[in-house]
Amino acid sequence: MLSELSIGDNGVLVALDLPESVQNHLMHMGFVPDALVTVLRRAPAGDPTVYAVDGMEIALRRETAGAIRVRAAEAKVHDHAGEKLPQETDEAQPEVLEAAR
Repeated sequence: MLSELSIGDNGVLVALDLPESVQNHLMHMGFVPDALVTVLRRAPAGDPTVYAVDGMEIALRRETAGAIRVRAAEAKVHDHAGEKLPQETDEAQPEVLEAAR
């Protein structure tokens, strides 16, 4: 669920389990299937949370975000020809950091 992501996490929207009127409103703002949603920040009390989707920042209450199903976003990198390739796993990260030193 979208409400379970941490600040900085990304998710790909799968479904909106909300009343049709709310679904339509959110869909007009970019909450459509396969949209990439990023958690930006939370209010000091933890509710609402601000999400980025389709170039917009939208604040949602935890109750609403809890009804939005997402899946993990696959990180992609581009090769020199512009094609998307799967990003290296986290296991390679320490080696990259060590080589950069």
